[in-house]
Parts: sequence; structure tokens; C-alpha cells
Amino acid sequence: MKALVFERRIVDDIKIAEYKDPEVRSHDVLIRVKNVGVSPVDYLTVTLLNVNPIPHIPGVEFAGVVEKVGEHVKSVKVGDKVTIFGSIFDGTCDMCMEGYETICRNGGRIGIETNGGMAELISLEEKYVFKLPEEYDWKVASSLPVSGLTAYHSLKEAKLHAGETLVVFGASGGTGQFLVQLGRKMGAKVIAVSRKNWLKELGADVVVGYENVEEVVKNYTNNKMADVVVNSLGSAFWEKGFSVLGNKGRLVTFGDITGAEVKLDLRRLYLSHQIIMGIFRGNRKDLLELMELCKECKIKVWKTFTLDEGRDAINSIYDKERDGKIILEVS
Repeated sequence: MKALVFERRIVDDIKIAEYKDPEVRSHDVLIRVKNVGVSPVDYLTVTLLNVNPIPHIPGVEFAGVVEKVGEHVKSVKVGDKVTIFGSIFDGTCDMCMEGYETICRNGGRIGIETNGGMAELISLEEKYVFKLPEEYDWKVASSLPVSGLTAYHSLKEAKLHAGETLVVFGASGGTGQFLVQLGRKMGAKVIAVSRKNWLKELGADVVVGYENVEEVVKNYTNNKMADVVVNSLGSAFWEKGFSVLGNKGRLVTFGDITGAEVKLDLRRLYLSHQIIMGIFRGNRKDLLELMELCKECKIKVWKTFTLDEGRDAINSIYDKERDGKIILEVS
């Protein structure tokens, strides 16, 4: 099969190569990959994270069509449209028992600790493969495993409910687009912090630039400020995010592309009864709920690349002109 592979920790080392077709064991599902959602995680996979095996195939979120199934597979059949649950888990540790497979004590991530989806074929255990309705949009399907799941789990953990105000930093990225749409579906008022006015088409009530966010949130909420703030960008926007959080507000963070170290005003935190929570993807139950919720979700795509152009796709993740999601079309 054709696959995008690398051996050295630089993006320029990524190349198209012939790779041995994956083995299909009795509980495995062979997927012919259709689309891959490209994200900062893929860039870090190549340049920073410890990966296995080497040479390595990146790609942490993708969707495709079932090509072949092992003899004991029951939940999907050849020809089914599928997406994946990307967190490797054993199902026996205390975290798994609590429904937190994504932080399994013996776990990992498909595309990092195993080969990923930037290839024509991938074989996964049945427990990681989820059937989608035929009408599901491919761009959305390939963005569910990380972008969509992280967004949904964030809002569930923050207990966002109808009538509350949600402020989303990084709203035009893959996860941000899901946050805007899911926030609206949950009945919240959504303020998207971005310069991209097309976010109103996804359901944002207000779109505001970073420089004016405090004033806009203050006026929009009649001085109450936000109930939930999601910051997927890291330290550069930490102060802004914290500044728009109201009493009993919940600040959710799961990204650090602008840095991971921040300063924290503890006095303000406890005097305002605020909560800070870190989120890492979500569990399989979340994915099933998300698949149902997002049948009509949309993804604004900036650029689509072929598998042969995979290096360019990963290199473009931090492009200043980026205006939406990056998709790799494999087949």
C-alpha cells in the first residue's frame, strides 16, 4: 500500500513510500482510508512525540470504508462507512472502568504509539471502529476522533447548559468549529473569539477579535461575563481567557500551541469560585453521542491535499493564512 512515512524528526523527511499491507487478525477491521483530518497533533507527531514504529505513519483522526473484517467481528461489515476512536485502551485499569479510556494507564494513541491513518489502509481492533450512517459528510466524519470528540467532552465536563454563555478561543480551528456548533446545540449563547465572520454561519451569536473580547463579553452578558471559556491555544491567550470568566465560571484548556506555562491569580480563582479543567479527547460513549449530535454539523475546510501532498498538508498547519480545517484526501 501507499503511505506517508517518516524516520527522522523533521517534516522535510516525510515521503510517500510503499508500506506492507497491515495484517487483519480475527478481531480486526481493515479500513480503506477516505479522509484524514490534519491537525497540530500531526505536526508534533513528526517533530516531537515519541512514536512507534519507525518508519512511522502519522494520522490521528480519519474515516474510511471497511475493506475486510476478521472472523470474530460483529459490529461492522465490508462496505460500511466508519470513523475511529483514537485512544488505545486496555479496558481493565481503574480509568477505563470509570469511562476514561482516553487516559488509560496502559494506553496510547492511534497514529502515535501505533501507525496512523495517512495511508491507503489501516487495520484496527473492532473496539476502535464505529459505523456511521451513509449520509454522513466525509469531512465531518474524519474530524470526529480528535477535533469533534475533544470539543464535545470539553462541554460535557464543563456542564454547559442552556442559557449560559460560552466563549471559544481559537474558534476557526477544527476543534473550535465543533465547539461553536455543539454549544448552540446545547442551548448556550456562543461568542467566537476570531476574525472569521463565517463562524456566524456555524451558529456563533457574536464573533469578536482578541483585542476587543473583554469589552464585548462584558456588554453582551450585562457584566456577568462567561460561564464557560474554552482556550485551545495555550499561554498566549491565557490572560484573555481568564479575564472574561465570570463567577462560578469554568475554564477549559486542552491545547498549548502558543506555549504551556502560565501565571495564575489564585486569589481571583477562589474568590470567584472558578474552576479550571484540563481535557484530553473523550471516551467511547462521548463518541457515540457526538456521532448522533453531529449528523448535520459542518466543517469549513481551508485546503484539501492528496496523500502525495501530505508533507505540504502537515507543513501548512501553522500557516498564518489558514482559514479553516485541513483535510487529506486519501481515496
